Amino acid sequence: MKKRILIAVCAILLLSVLLGLLQALVVPKYRENPEGALTEEYYAQAGGHDVLFIGDCEVYESIVPAILWEEYGISSYVRGSGQQLVWQSYYLLEDSLRYEKPQAVVFNVLALKYGTPQSEAFNRMTIDGMKWSSSKVNSIRASMTEEESFVDYLFPLLRFHSRITDLSADDFRYIFDAPAVSQSGYLMQTGIAPMTEVQRPPRTLDETLPETAMDYLEKMRVLCEKNGVELILMKAPTNSWAYWWYDGWEEQIVDYAEEKQVSYYNFIPLCDEIGIDWTTDTYDEGVHLNVYGAEKLSKYFGNILVKDHAISDRRSDAELAARWNALLCSYYEQKKEKEGAEE
Repeated sequence: MKKRILIAVCAILLLSVLLGLLQALVVPKYRENPEGALTEEYYAQAGGHDVLFIGDCEVYESIVPAILWEEYGISSYVRGSGQQLVWQSYYLLEDSLRYEKPQAVVFNVLALKYGTPQSEAFNRMTIDGMKWSSSKVNSIRASMTEEESFVDYLFPLLRFHSRITDLSADDFRYIFDAPAVSQSGYLMQTGIAPMTEVQRPPRTLDETLPETAMDYLEKMRVLCEKNGVELILMKAPTNSWAYWWYDGWEEQIVDYAEEKQVSYYNFIPLCDEIGIDWTTDTYDEGVHLNVYGAEKLSKYFGNILVKDHAISDRRSDAELAARWNALLCSYYEQKKEKEGAEE
């Protein structure tokens, strides 16, 4: 009897290991679409940051933590992901506060235009990389489209098993570990695709931001207040209809910031002052900044963070400085390598 029980237990353990290996093999590795790797990468560097940036592609392609350190001694990280919805930002912030208490959290406001779940693919890019906690569970529940199932997030093998016939070399190479794709959450783009014509925004009948989105923004503010963290709002520069920022949305955020006494910086009208050149500082015709534009914005915003928000200069901290100097070297090495590949 005992022998049968032992055999059964061993069989269950073996099956569990095999299923675990299969799951690790078939889940996407996000080498061709690196945005999906950003969420998980945070945990390797969690802790010791004075500023966290949270939001969609406008933060992970606009803010360069390496430059903030080099210029101002600001220790920061970008917890960004593709089409990161505001409730996902809230739960990522909640998750981050388990690891550290920054002086400030900067949230990019573009995602406030969404009030309902949008896309399983983008949900996966943001949520799958989170460590399991109540924050991840609540983010899944808030984000699922009608076609999605919670159990597929709990057991990704159920969702991705069909990839078994379409595996690539990367799936085997990075089954257990993969090199970082970002620089402290910043996803570098060195290409140049200039904006060639003035963009015209699409028409919209309603310029009111969804109530659900604004409710989560308020939850984010309250969460920051409870943890002694300053919430700062920003709108990254863009010059494209794809991410057009309507006057009605701007007015609503300005009113909210004034009512709640939260600082808000819209960098779109400040592009000339920042030095953004849409013929050289964008890789996709004005939709997003490339590394040259992102460095300019980071220097400009860093000065604001130091002067107006008293963010600490940590370069005198020997241990932290050693860590950041290594990250700074990695940043410039990647920049040189990418620039070489563009030639």
